[in-house]
Amino acid sequence: MAMSGGNDDGQPMMELNMTPLIDVLLVLLIMFIITIPIQTHAVKVDLPVNDPNQRQPPVDPQKNKITIDPAGLIAWNNVPVNEVTLRQFLDQSATIVPEPELQFQPDPKARYEVVDQTLAVIKRSNISKLGFVGNEQYYRDF
Repeated sequence: MAMSGGNDDGQPMMELNMTPLIDVLLVLLIMFIITIPIQTHAVKVDLPVNDPNQRQPPVDPQKNKITIDPAGLIAWNNVPVNEVTLRQFLDQSATIVPEPELQFQPDPKARYEVVDQTLAVIKRSNISKLGFVGNEQYYRDF
């Protein structure tokens, strides 16, 4: 900061001294920062509980199969699962090198909504090896 000592002719200095003003503003800023309450934000999450009696089907390193029956029940390697468990198995299989093949076989009478939701879960898990089982029956129709 440049400081002026005034003129040599004895005239009073007519400029406003900004240093005390800036000091006061900095002190006020620090006081406001200190007095602002800390934002404590909590999100309650219900975590799954591991049941030692229930054996989870392992992710096969070669190929895994997702089936959907006419009632809309989703099964991973013939074991019923919900969407959260399905996503966990898909994420686990995506980390295996080389990635195992995922076979998707919905029943022809399964609701489209359940099939679409399951395909959306598969897409969000970034699975790259996906095959549809059962489409061979339609090859003569096209």
